[in-house]
Amino acid sequence: MAVAALFLLPAAVLAFAGSRHPGLPLRALLAPYYAVAGFCVAAIIVADAVMYEFWQFKLSAVVLSYAASPEGASNSVSHWFIISRVLAAVLLTLWTVLPCVLLTPRRVPQSPVWRGWMRNMAIVIGAFSAISLATVHVGDSYDESRSLFRNHAATNPVWAFVSSFPWTSEPARRFNYLGEEERARTFDELYPQDTEDLQDTLLTTRRPNVLVVLIESFGGRFVKELGGLPDVAPNWSRLIPQGIFWDNYYSCSFRTDRGTVSAYSGMLAYPDVCLMKETWLHPHLPSLARSLAREGYHTAYLYPGAMTNMGKRDYLLHMGFRELIDNTAFAPDELYSAWGADDSTSAMKAFHRIARMDTASHWLMAYQTVSSHEPWKVPYHRLQDEKLNAFAYTDHCLGQLIDSLRTLPQWDNMLVVMIPDHGYLYGQSYEDPEFFHSPMLWLGGAIRHPRRMQVLMNQSDLCATLLSQMGVSHRDYPWSRNVLSRNYTCPFVYCDYPAGVMWRDHTGVTVYDITADRVITDRGAGGEERVRKAQAVLQTSYDWLSIQKHEPRAGAQP
Repeated sequence: MAVAALFLLPAAVLAFAGSRHPGLPLRALLAPYYAVAGFCVAAIIVADAVMYEFWQFKLSAVVLSYAASPEGASNSVSHWFIISRVLAAVLLTLWTVLPCVLLTPRRVPQSPVWRGWMRNMAIVIGAFSAISLATVHVGDSYDESRSLFRNHAATNPVWAFVSSFPWTSEPARRFNYLGEEERARTFDELYPQDTEDLQDTLLTTRRPNVLVVLIESFGGRFVKELGGLPDVAPNWSRLIPQGIFWDNYYSCSFRTDRGTVSAYSGMLAYPDVCLMKETWLHPHLPSLARSLAREGYHTAYLYPGAMTNMGKRDYLLHMGFRELIDNTAFAPDELYSAWGADDSTSAMKAFHRIARMDTASHWLMAYQTVSSHEPWKVPYHRLQDEKLNAFAYTDHCLGQLIDSLRTLPQWDNMLVVMIPDHGYLYGQSYEDPEFFHSPMLWLGGAIRHPRRMQVLMNQSDLCATLLSQMGVSHRDYPWSRNVLSRNYTCPFVYCDYPAGVMWRDHTGVTVYDITADRVITDRGAGGEERVRKAQAVLQTSYDWLSIQKHEPRAGAQP
């Protein structure tokens, strides 16, 4: 009703004007408006339906940041998929616009009845539109007895999309749940200022050579040891007893651009801000590559596709990766997958690069996989389900990579960190906090001995935890915590996606929908306190953005 009233408001106003001005060409004036508004409504409805299959939240303004990099969509789906959805939007536009045009009179009849009716309708529609803007919220259609999918189905996609715009360029105004005193008091308990101490030594050396493997979408859903599906990742199962496995590691967000920044800059993810694309912020972000470069490390990043999506190249260069290896380093016949070279080819490229490294040198190499992603086409056929088979292929390639690295003399001083960039919703929704639960495994000759680590930690905590093991300061990482510090006394994980945030600590777990202002999952006592803490972190993170925006050299601490 609210969307319909707003849609009809210009027509009602013009009709009222036409009742006072007999010669006003009502249909001619309204036809262009109907066409533009109808197309916008149709595009939003179709895009909402299409993107929900992949993202499982209502279409929001976040999509615009990804629309600026359309190669991500074109690599994930077929051309026919795109054409058919565009055709659906055109047909829906015609279905919406043509009746409006044909039912609109060329001019308003001038009888007193018509004039009075037009006046009254303009007043009613105008008043209803104003009331709707002031009082209607996305969460009004939610019912706690229904699933998240059904609540989303009951939410008007146009209203949800329009409501998602922040309507302000000031990040600090986006989320103001708590008063400043309460926010500061709550937040200070969560992020200790000093975690430089080393309470548990996991490595045999403070100067290992480091290989970080960022694995596409490989959440805990596919790892049996984390309660995931069996037989998808047998190589993970084989390797876990050989390394340091972190049982309670959680990815920060839902997309690669977010996960990359969390992993290599120790930053939290933001529901509606892509830090990778915010080039003005890059010089002020901490960086694992930059920290290790100051210690004499050579830094390299291997990604077997084009580094144009979501500003990846700019981010990596600003973070201090001196050598960028992309699809141009591969032969044309090796680039047959939608995203570039497949994982087997790129893993061997990483192996050969490492094999040529001087054993006396220090280096950090970041390697990112791509095959466990839409459109799921891989040169491997072990499982019938094409999605699971793609994950099984990536697992197979990782197993081969680790087995090959073991044969090198570089292995003795190597630390391999295997983590996903984010999870994948396979038979899940954001109601399930396990979507964020992810595997992290440390392997290599530099680890002291295999262990299972139970501490709660975020993807963003990798930087501080790893640098502490290496005796390198992480004071310029405001959102990264050394989880093995004596001062890490409040273990928790905070994760987000464009429509909500998840908080987990020793009391339980809560998923809070920020668009609907509703709790959609709550397990364990103390749910209200978990929501308050999540709100404090969310609010502080946007306050921090504002500080960097206006006083970027004032200091990194939130």
